[in-house]
Amino acid sequence: MTDKVIENNQVTIMGEIVSDFVFSHEIFGEGFYMVDVRVDRLSDSTDIIPVMASERLLDVTEDYMGMKISITGQFRSYNRHEEKKNKLVLSVFAREIEFVDDIEESVKTNQIFLDGFICKEPIYRKTPLGREIADLLLAVNRPYGKSDYIPCICWGRNARFASTFSVGSRCAIWGRIQSREYMKKIAEDQLERRVAYEVSVSKLEIIDDDEQD
Repeated sequence: MTDKVIENNQVTIMGEIVSDFVFSHEIFGEGFYMVDVRVDRLSDSTDIIPVMASERLLDVTEDYMGMKISITGQFRSYNRHEEKKNKLVLSVFAREIEFVDDIEESVKTNQIFLDGFICKEPIYRKTPLGREIADLLLAVNRPYGKSDYIPCICWGRNARFASTFSVGSRCAIWGRIQSREYMKKIAEDQLERRVAYEVSVSKLEIIDDDEQD
């Protein structure tokens, strides 16, 4: 059962460590730490992706800055209470970590597969230049009754298709994790730079549970 559930949330990223490991929390004596990994896109831009790793996977007291790393795991979310409301916090939960000497250009460095349920009405819109965009929020079940809530963004043909989805539909998504900076207004004359994380969708399909075994 557990292995089957884990198959519905699969992430592989390869990139460069660009921060120290910072303590996050402890569960049953096992410490978990956050670290930022810079992942190059095919274009000249990059994504800075937060990764949560157990102290049992590697020695978190070492200096790994600048080292290249390959990580497989899941994309997870939790609600953090701030400013009188909950903020959805997203990170890659590492299950396997491997240090690599180099990352070949032909290797896919940022891949994600999700199988979950549409839990909010899709938001479809067009940019001023006419580009079609649709935002989805996907609930991906974990073992033991928990779920991760993953924001996904679709473009063009995929956006038109996603705009027809109804809440409760089961959906499979392939894409990559991206980071996006934006300015948040926190007071009348005060803006704060923040970073949002989401899945940029390359392919998606509706799964008809009646056709499943």
